[in-house]
Amino acid sequence: MNEIIILVLIGLIAGAFSGMFGIGGGLVMVPAMVFFLAMSQHSAQGTSLGVLVIPVAAVAAYNYYKAGELNVKFAIIIALSFVVGGYFGSKFSLGISEVMLKRVFGVLMLAMAIKLIFFTKGSAS
Repeated sequence: MNEIIILVLIGLIAGAFSGMFGIGGGLVMVPAMVFFLAMSQHSAQGTSLGVLVIPVAAVAAYNYYKAGELNVKFAIIIALSFVVGGYFGSKFSLGISEVMLKRVFGVLMLAMAIKLIFFTKGSAS
């Protein structure tokens, strides 16, 4: 039962973050599955991608579309490219040790956090 509660919480939080910020899989689901469910990095990444197979973001994307905040042309081009990148990225990832994969993943998250905090373009609110 605890496992189901953890999975539901991961899904709710990832879904909320996805709807608010356009993120969820890599930033929320993968680390949560590794830390709270003791999954391997590879297994957590695979499971996160499995969630995306079902159009989980469709409802959130529709809200953005209705508000005029979804560039359909860009989304289609990126989605098609994402399929190719996802295929080759997964092949590459599965060939890396889990320790190295966790380190690379952590460095990527840290680098993105630093960039967002200190180097964001645009006007300050």
